[in-house]
Amino acid sequence: MASLIQPVILSGGAGTRLWPVSREQRPKQFLTLMSDKSILQETALRVGAPARFGGPMLVASEEHRFLVAEQMRQIGVKPVQIVLEPLARSTAPAIAAAALLAAETDPEAVLLVLPSDHMIRDLVAFHAAIDKAAAAARLGKLVTFGIAPDGPRTGYGYIRMGASVEGLPGVYAIAQFVEKPPEAKAKAMLVEGGWSWNSGMFAFTARRYLEELGKFQPGMLAAVKESVAARSKDLEFTRLEKSAFAKARDLSIDYAVMEKTADAAVVPADLGWSDLGSWNAMHEAAALDAQGNALIGNAIAHDTTGSYVSAEGPLVGVLGLKNVIVVSTKDAILVADKSRAESVKDLVGKIKAAGRDEHRNHREFHRPWGTYETIDVGDRFQVKRIVVKPGASLSLQMHHHRAEHWVVVQGTAKVTRGDETILLHENQSTYIPLGTKHRLENPGMLPLHLIEVQSGPYLGEDDIVRFDDKYGRTEK
Repeated sequence: MASLIQPVILSGGAGTRLWPVSREQRPKQFLTLMSDKSILQETALRVGAPARFGGPMLVASEEHRFLVAEQMRQIGVKPVQIVLEPLARSTAPAIAAAALLAAETDPEAVLLVLPSDHMIRDLVAFHAAIDKAAAAARLGKLVTFGIAPDGPRTGYGYIRMGASVEGLPGVYAIAQFVEKPPEAKAKAMLVEGGWSWNSGMFAFTARRYLEELGKFQPGMLAAVKESVAARSKDLEFTRLEKSAFAKARDLSIDYAVMEKTADAAVVPADLGWSDLGSWNAMHEAAALDAQGNALIGNAIAHDTTGSYVSAEGPLVGVLGLKNVIVVSTKDAILVADKSRAESVKDLVGKIKAAGRDEHRNHREFHRPWGTYETIDVGDRFQVKRIVVKPGASLSLQMHHHRAEHWVVVQGTAKVTRGDETILLHENQSTYIPLGTKHRLENPGMLPLHLIEVQSGPYLGEDDIVRFDDKYGRTEK
């Protein structure tokens, strides 16, 4: 009997083309864009059938480690490992780390590599395609999944199918890769036939991927091997060693291996797939009204056609426009022509170059203990709404430059203040003087909501001196 397939979910992307909803601090894979679950959660549940799959291995950035762990807990999925990349690299080094770790247990393990931010509607077709790919992988092939194209998209890579692989129905050799062709060429490919979109999903054994990576990128493999060998354990996370990992070239798996290996194969499939990689893709995936508009949240449109309008905060009204994107969050608004949707990442680059913070952070920040949101900021004061999960606690800390007032609006707070510990209930408050050691905990069964008013000459998040932290953090 064949061993279980090992899902490897890559969760390191920033999703800049879905700004202002997706940001570095909380990119699109962690957002509930298409259902009541995040895209990452949907991805993990998609490979949860015990007859086929083992527990997933997730590869994520250090910054998102608690988000990944919490979202897996919410859906009852227990990863075999959560592997932390110490700095951003493309897919080839990330997959190499996963393959090396998997090979320690079983070099012949079939890895099913999945981006964390795709939508797949037809799970029956998806699992059937995986079975074909796994059979090819066990025979030494490095397999990608080709998506049946529904139009001449210029934002995708394309794969031309070659001859069918003997003894493997539905599996074909790859004859050619073409990366993001111009529209005229993409149209010609559709007319020609035999082309599919490159989905960015892969299947191969750990051993075969490492063999081919060593053949074409020996320096990368050596760097990742060194990083994996020097890894450390931190709570439930596997931390790759940074200095070695930094020596790995920043290359995608396509450029590093798939376009070079003689054993590349493709399983073409019609999965109801989208990479949700732009606002145009979001528009196509959404429910549309009679005018072809997707209206999400607090949005109303009149005499408007073919548009995507999403409003998270105040009402957004759109009048007399055609083929536009309007996305409003609590602190930013995007207005764009649909034909320029792929250029949102360039706008994000300008925001970053201007020294602003809206490319990186939302107003609501997620921490392992809960969330906080800045409500108001002024000269020498800041007001935050804080939510602490049941049983969770902030670090024991102090501040050099600010004092804090806490008012409980829902739940129960256990407060350590200097040498005393007190319980606060709804409508009760306390004052934390500047320089006083303190900790906030939620001893109850329901979320704790409170309002924090900070006052002082400096209110930055780096004014935190930690003395004890259950989550092992040294940063804010």
